[in-house]
Amino acid sequence: MGMNLPSNRRGGRRAPMADINVTPLVDVMLVLLIIFMVTAPLLVTGVPVRLPESRASALDQDKKPAIVSVDPEGAVFINDDPVSDDALPDRLNALRAGLGPDEQVFLRADAALDYGRVMRVMGELNRAGLDRVALVTTGIGMGGSDPSTVRSVTGE
Repeated sequence: MGMNLPSNRRGGRRAPMADINVTPLVDVMLVLLIIFMVTAPLLVTGVPVRLPESRASALDQDKKPAIVSVDPEGAVFINDDPVSDDALPDRLNALRAGLGPDEQVFLRADAALDYGRVMRVMGELNRAGLDRVALVTTGIGMGGSDPSTVRSVTGE
């Protein structure tokens, strides 16, 4: 029994390829790159809110904060979960119980909301004992793409 080695004879068997075809690998990598580019902006913010603009500088935040959002219709969300006005005090009390003493709550409110709606939510935060509240804004001219944070006047 002999081995089948490639030969230089004409009309013989095909010689093994020494190169690796990387074209399918490049195709898959490009598709993954496009998927990450499309989904990355969606991971930053859960509730679509057009934030007001300010000239405040961004705060350094190493831990993921608890986020309370108010959308343009006035609906309240706690960490992307919708909360009715009736259930808001209980949910905020539960949120306070889960936070450490140094942790902040970020309040993201749409720029189109009236001042009274935002103050009602801030009042509920204060009533629940959440005094470390930061208002989230964007830089002037950023158009809501790069949020920065402004410290709130409540409790500090």
